Amino acid sequence: MEVIKTSIDGVLIIEPRVFKDKRGYFFESFSQREFDEKVTPILGHNINFVQDNESMSCYGVMRGLHFQRPPYTQSKLVRCVKGAVLDVAVDIRKGSPTFGQHVSCLLCAHDEEGRAIAKQHHDMLDHLPLRETGEGLQFFVPRGFAHGFSVLSELAVFQYKCDNFYHPEADGGINIKDEDLGIDWRIPTNKTILSKKDILHACLKDFDSPFSLDMNLYPEFY
Repeated sequence: MEVIKTSIDGVLIIEPRVFKDKRGYFFESFSQREFDEKVTPILGHNINFVQDNESMSCYGVMRGLHFQRPPYTQSKLVRCVKGAVLDVAVDIRKGSPTFGQHVSCLLCAHDEEGRAIAKQHHDMLDHLPLRETGEGLQFFVPRGFAHGFSVLSELAVFQYKCDNFYHPEADGGINIKDEDLGIDWRIPTNKTILSKKDILHACLKDFDSPFSLDMNLYPEFY
């Protein structure tokens, strides 16, 4: 696998090595050994994933921007196994030079619709040093970030690993419709499907983040 750094430290794009022939394809979607070898040196600490989640949504669905409050905050490793999604990480660490900034990553499955959307939104992939066409990319979202996505295909199945278990009492979020974040979700406004919960979160300017740049967000390793 290849690890691609983004404009925000710690937010990473991972390109698996895919073996293709006339029968189909094969790739390792996750290897703890290779993750430790290639990602840990960049982050400066290990990541131990403990939970796998899967979500299915239809075109126009937008979910986020979510996080879990300490001590249950999570890192995530995200991929799309059917269709395509736009995945977004927003830095919400107070004192960070990139506070309020975001990274967007187009995640497309190895299927016909995923390939079509990769071509349609090629501007999101052209700047990346990819070996392949952009299908099968994975997105690493570290602790201290809010996470959300929009569905660009008729149907999308979305999987992600977490390095902490889900704790509903620790749920938090910022408003996914906050225009000050400057996120282009690639969905027309009249086509968006949102939950009431997600649009009731505070906008960033009114948000008191539970995270700060000097906070130890990975106490199990330090």
